[in-house]
Amino acid sequence: MLLTRVLTALVLLPVVLGMTFFASAPLWSLFALAIALGACWEWSRMCELSPGAQSLYLLASGAIGAYLWLLSMRMVPGNFAAAALTAFILAAVFWIALAPWWLARRARPSASTRAAAGWLVVWPTWFALVVLRETSPWLLLAVAALVWIADTAAYFAGKRFGKHKLAPAISPGKTWEGVVGGMAGAVVYGAVLAWVAHRWDTPISAYFVPGAGIPAIVVLVCLTALSIVGDLLESWMKRGVGMKDSSNLLPGHGGLLDRIDSLTATLPLAAFAVFLVQRSGA
Repeated sequence: MLLTRVLTALVLLPVVLGMTFFASAPLWSLFALAIALGACWEWSRMCELSPGAQSLYLLASGAIGAYLWLLSMRMVPGNFAAAALTAFILAAVFWIALAPWWLARRARPSASTRAAAGWLVVWPTWFALVVLRETSPWLLLAVAALVWIADTAAYFAGKRFGKHKLAPAISPGKTWEGVVGGMAGAVVYGAVLAWVAHRWDTPISAYFVPGAGIPAIVVLVCLTALSIVGDLLESWMKRGVGMKDSSNLLPGHGGLLDRIDSLTATLPLAAFAVFLVQRSGA
């Protein structure tokens, strides 16, 4: 299993990094769309839809994806920036208010409600992948790295100090000590980013100008908290249908949602924060 996991990572990492830094805008949007549609398929498997309803859901997902890609290419009428902003606002409401309520109550909404929630999880993430990468591939990578670093810090902190369970009915391995470790990792990462941004002119320097460093680190900590919500929501969805992984698309890793569950909560909110910073500086 470990060998399979490593081999899959060795294949995927160059592909993802290559697409991030070298793909044209249309190709990157299509690449992100493939991820989004794969995630829609995995989410539909966790909704307990009837076969007919699942087919309709996936057909609608494909139609939405096609329209959004054409919108991003300015090939159909509509304002892509306004659509993206709307998606980010909806994502903020979902991840800050609705998803925590869902988890706190350990609710099991209807299949159709869960299916609709899947679109609130997936499509703002697609918008964020497109918008953040268009702003700067390095910015997109920096946000993704936040999740990876916080996850790693949380894992080791939980392993070493974990005693108090965070959500035993949802994800028994997670502890409050791990959460604190992840937050600490985010603070250290933010401090490093601030140091780099002040020392050199980088694509992230605009977000760490004098006086903005501490607010930026606070935003990183908030994004880390939301990444935990994203992880827990997918775990709760899987637990409800007795699934260990969202699929077996990625040998050794499970499914796409297993790899991007935390990112679905952080990327749209990070893109929203970037929009607010850019607007304030306009």
